[in-house]
Amino acid sequence: MNPRTPPVFIFVGHSGSGKTTLVEKLLAVLKSRGLRVAAIKHAHHKVELDQEGKDSWRYKQAGAVMSMLVTSNELQLVADATDRREPAQLAERFLGEADMILAEGFSLAPGRKIEILRRECAKPPRCTLDDGLIAMISDMDEIYPQLPHFALDDIAGLADFLLGQAVP
Repeated sequence: MNPRTPPVFIFVGHSGSGKTTLVEKLLAVLKSRGLRVAAIKHAHHKVELDQEGKDSWRYKQAGAVMSMLVTSNELQLVADATDRREPAQLAERFLGEADMILAEGFSLAPGRKIEILRRECAKPPRCTLDDGLIAMISDMDEIYPQLPHFALDDIAGLADFLLGQAVP
C-alpha cells in the first residue's frame, strides 16, 4: 500500500449537470497552482478497456491481476477491480503519486462529495449530508444552505475550498 493516500473529492450530480466540464476546469486550475491531480471517472455502462488478441489482453487472460501497456510518454493499466472499486480504495492502490484525486460519479461510494445541482435540471439532490456531502455547486442556495455553495463558474473559489479541505 502507499504510505500516503492523497485526498479524494467525489463530484456527483445528475446527467447533464456539468460534472465533467467542471472537473476539467478544476484540473487546469489546480495544475496551474503546482498540484499533481489525478482523475477517476465512474462509467455506468460497459466500456472495453482492452482489445481481444492484444498482448495486454492475452496477459490478463493468462491470469495476470494487472497488465500495463507502456509507451514513450503514457501508460495504460488494466487491473482486476472486483473488490476495490471505490475512489479512496483506487487512490490508495494506484494513485499515490498524485497530490489530490478528483472522482466523478460514485454517488453511492463513501467519501467527501461535492454535488453539482442546477435549477434547470429540475431534479432533487442525489446526495444528503449523511452521504458525505461537504459542498454544493449550484444556483439553488435553498438546497443545503448550511453547506458552502459555489457558482458553476467559481473554479478558483472551489479550488481554494478543496485545498483547505485537503490539509490533514
